[in-house]
Amino acid sequence: MSKIAVFFADGCEEIEGLTVVDMLRRAKIEVVSVSITGSREVHGSHDITFFADTTYEETDMDTFDGAVLPGGAVGTANLGEHTGVVSTIRKFAQQGKLVAAICAAPSVLGANGILQGKRATCHPGWEDKLAGAVIAGGNAVVDENIITSRGMGTSIDFSLEIIAKLTDADVVADVRKGIVY
Repeated sequence: MSKIAVFFADGCEEIEGLTVVDMLRRAKIEVVSVSITGSREVHGSHDITFFADTTYEETDMDTFDGAVLPGGAVGTANLGEHTGVVSTIRKFAQQGKLVAAICAAPSVLGANGILQGKRATCHPGWEDKLAGAVIAGGNAVVDENIITSRGMGTSIDFSLEIIAKLTDADVVADVRKGIVY
């Protein structure tokens, strides 16, 4: 079974991260919400405060098969400035592990050379921050182990692509049916 980390920073788009956590759990994929704030408490971009499962400092990233970065302009900046997040996504990308980002967060992948020659998408207006990427259309774009998506409104499509990458068509169909999608 795959184990996925979803990184949460203050200023994140709550729906973009929490949808992934919810959907992956529906697919019976082990998913851990990981706060990078130094505590389990995270303050989202829409004044929603919630608690992650754990903190980055308490987590052994070598036990994970992939990582997800939610967007939000402030949250994305915080993710990109966190040395642990940056080293983790670089390592995972090099190892062929799943690296997924939505909204503004694909810019963190671009800034770290992860999108070089890869098809990718992001929130409209952030395309110039996808250094080395081949800009693609669509709600969610998969290129080998990299999955990117456009924003809160594409969170379900993004989550389903992650599920498809980690499981099979039957699991995707069951999750789609269960959420009436």
